[in-house]
Amino acid sequence: MQPTATVLVYSDDSNTREQVRLAAGRRPAPDAPLVEFVECATPAAVVSELDKGGIDVCVLDGEAVPMGGMGLCRQIKDEVFGCPPVLLLIGRPQDAWLATWSRAEAAVTLPVDPVEFASALASLLRQRKLQSA
Repeated sequence: MQPTATVLVYSDDSNTREQVRLAAGRRPAPDAPLVEFVECATPAAVVSELDKGGIDVCVLDGEAVPMGGMGLCRQIKDEVFGCPPVLLLIGRPQDAWLATWSRAEAAVTLPVDPVEFASALASLLRQRKLQSA
């Protein structure tokens, strides 16, 4: 059996969550593990899932309502021990500095570009694998 990675996807918009799933596919790169998704529509659900453990990468929508992914990222980096890497979805390329403020490891713009997104996700999964080895 091949290893799998669990990716948490947070957005209040089901279409954004679907874009993420479709862009990543079952495997974002040939050398990346198979991906399983956990979808969350509220910040409370994200914290609950992270408390359970087993999340390898978080994808947070910076444009989500009522709490954007940037603020949520900063919160979980402060509050969750061993917080997994975060890939932030941002509205404009100019918002990249805010992604840095939130302590996200990577950021891509919305709408999701499948090639850019899959590359960023695969990179975070590779880093996570190296850290756990």
